[in-house]
Amino acid sequence: MTVKRILFFVVLVAATGLAGYLLYGTLSQYSYDEIRESVTAIPLLRLAGALGFAAASYVCLTGFDYLGVLYAGKRLAYPRVALASFCGLSIGHNVGIAALSSGAVRYRFYSRWGLTAEDITKVVLLCGMTVGLGLVSLAAVGLCLRPEEAGHILGLGRSATLALAAVCLAVPIVYVLLSATLRTPLRIRKWSLQLPDWRLAIGQIFIGTLNFTCVAACLYQTLAAFSDAGFVKVAAAYVLANMAAVVSHVPGGVGVLEATVLYILPGAASVGALIAFRVIYFFIPLFIGVPLFLVSEAVLKSRDGIDPKLQAEAS
Repeated sequence: MTVKRILFFVVLVAATGLAGYLLYGTLSQYSYDEIRESVTAIPLLRLAGALGFAAASYVCLTGFDYLGVLYAGKRLAYPRVALASFCGLSIGHNVGIAALSSGAVRYRFYSRWGLTAEDITKVVLLCGMTVGLGLVSLAAVGLCLRPEEAGHILGLGRSATLALAAVCLAVPIVYVLLSATLRTPLRIRKWSLQLPDWRLAIGQIFIGTLNFTCVAACLYQTLAAFSDAGFVKVAAAYVLANMAAVVSHVPGGVGVLEATVLYILPGAASVGALIAFRVIYFFIPLFIGVPLFLVSEAVLKSRDGIDPKLQAEAS
């Protein structure tokens, strides 16, 4: 085993351990009875809806990776991309600093399938750009549809809120225009970035916005059991608060989710909605993703020694 493989193995073990620790730390704040009562207070139809939207979000996230692989100039079967994406993000969402934690998991998969370190960096980079585009695009919708609510969250007046909405709307439009017209790498000081094809750019905006719409809908389903807040209000509050989570790299949005839920639904009832959302969107995927990753590691490792054409297939 090379030094590089040992290093990545150590990083993955540490990431998995940290995810488990954070999971324990979050759940240990509540007794089993509190968790059970909070979740059972939500109608089964709402829970099913939340599970469905959470699943739809993770499907959208596989689209992030698929676009990233295309951006890197590679071709991989969708099931492989979906496996790498889900395992990486189910862990990365709980650990925090998803570009690094989920990136390490992705490296284990993609490197076996013929992608170089540069290719994988491009995949992770495009995924990060898609996250930003999705957040900004959905924030623009929320700012335009509910400027009063958004302004209250941000502490801005109506004019400033609408101006911010215009800026958010301009970002994806300018991004697509640059992707369609700029043939040379975009240079910002010492940084150089080759923008994707305009069709990939539109795909990023669509799948990114759809993903965060699904996440907001998942949260809305749990909140609707305790509050009559509309979906647009929940989506605007969640997306604007989530921007702070992306910048701070807080694991699982700890603190950000609380602030969002408490704004929409002050009081003890928010605990039930928050616990249900965390269990559905963060913990259930983690419980599935970690064993799936470990099994995949064992299976793919065994194939490394008997299938020399495995990497060639992805080239």
